[in-house]
Amino acid sequence: MNIRASVVGAAGFAGIELVRLLLRHPDFELASVTSDALAGTPVSQAYPAFAGQTDLVFSACDDAAFDGCDVAFLAVPHTASLGMAPGLLARGVSVIDLSADFRLKDPAVYERWYKTPHTASRLLPEAAFGLPELARGELERAAAARAEGKAALVACAGCYPTATSLAAAPALASGLVDEAGIVVVDAVSGVTGAGKKATERTHFCFADGNLEAYGVGTHRHTPEIEQILRIPGRVVFTPHLAPLGRGLLSTVTLPLAPGAPLPRVEDLAERYAAFYAGDAFVQVLPAGTLPRTASVVGTNRAHVGVGVAEGARAIVAVGAIDNLGKGAAGQAVQCANVVFGLPETRGLEAVAMPV
Repeated sequence: MNIRASVVGAAGFAGIELVRLLLRHPDFELASVTSDALAGTPVSQAYPAFAGQTDLVFSACDDAAFDGCDVAFLAVPHTASLGMAPGLLARGVSVIDLSADFRLKDPAVYERWYKTPHTASRLLPEAAFGLPELARGELERAAAARAEGKAALVACAGCYPTATSLAAAPALASGLVDEAGIVVVDAVSGVTGAGKKATERTHFCFADGNLEAYGVGTHRHTPEIEQILRIPGRVVFTPHLAPLGRGLLSTVTLPLAPGAPLPRVEDLAERYAAFYAGDAFVQVLPAGTLPRTASVVGTNRAHVGVGVAEGARAIVAVGAIDNLGKGAAGQAVQCANVVFGLPETRGLEAVAMPV
């Protein structure tokens, strides 16, 4: 296939990772990359890693950037997609959105957490949620609609919700977890997860050698996690910033139901492996082994491990992803593969850097 693609917001961290993936993809042709701030600048000048690999030049984000395109990847801040997606879809361009604008099914929830009106709520019913392992049916519905000639809209899951949900979903499906219990999520992300623009938190001099929590009780990924796992009002989510370039680790503590038997770690690991059987990008680690971010950096893979806190009667599940891979650009390509009828693994790395 020859699928013409554009990346909007291509100069940011997630956007430039999309450029890297799409340039090597056997079925996507990267036709344009946009950045209003870097318009007219060659990609290889802004990011020398692309020297000799592409002659693409950043262009301004206008209608001409999408001429002849089949799909647009929107690597933009929230609210930007609200203004762009409707017009692109009307032109017949499928949209793979990496922002939060179409993830939450209830516009009132979006407005409460993002403090802005949802101006494209009519598109929410048709937006497929972009976490293939847990929402494959929605993506297959979008693929069927696209095959019939209708542009598809995919709202890719966020990085924290992806790692957290992949870790927690099998435990919740087991019937062992307290249906009224609080689910505690402690997650750590690398600095690229905060975006390209440096702040007092992400500037090297402040981030290096430092570990801190932020967004305690207020982080916008909380309702997304609750929506994916279908546990409204039960998530206590605390994100942390670590002095890493990329990588994300989420540790989820799920209380056992009263009267539920205390599971063996080996049995839980078997349940997890069965849950993700056939999912190429989720690797369930053996009992007694827990994930490391270094094992997934540069890939679209997720490593998941599970343990038991016997005294507290709780399951402890851990998920590791690359926040720019399975947490952003890699997941977007995986979703696009599904929507365009390609194998999910097409054009995506299988093995991380070993050291």
